[in-house]
Amino acid sequence: MQTISENKKAYFDYEILETFEAGIELFGYEVKSIKTKRASIIGSYAVVKGGELWLIGATIPPYQANNTPKEYDPARTRKLLLTTKEIQYLVNKLDTEKLTIVPTKLYNKHGRVKLELGLGRGKKSYDKRETIKKREVDRVMKRALAKNI
Repeated sequence: MQTISENKKAYFDYEILETFEAGIELFGYEVKSIKTKRASIIGSYAVVKGGELWLIGATIPPYQANNTPKEYDPARTRKLLLTTKEIQYLVNKLDTEKLTIVPTKLYNKHGRVKLELGLGRGKKSYDKRETIKKREVDRVMKRALAKNI
């Protein structure tokens, strides 16, 4: 499994409760661009419209600008491929528990482009400060251990 793009900020801004693996409906030149690691999922999110899941805000620049159709939009809305049961489960969770679907990782699995979606709850500012403090303590401990070795 080769990671193409990660959304590290998603783990800082959201408490990820569950993860799902979804396929993405792409054009051929988008797949080539993704495999050269030019895609970005930072700031993107997923929504349910008409019983289908859609990825909004992900940027995939053209592989070769000269060979790409003129009307190509790098930030277009893309359909995510999940089973009907999974989509229904997500819809129920979104409605009852006020959660959000956030893309966390874009990767290549057996020649296919997959997207890891996190079902998460937004963190409050005090939770974020707590995360920063914990990260800083871990950093100090690692430095101290490195000096003693």
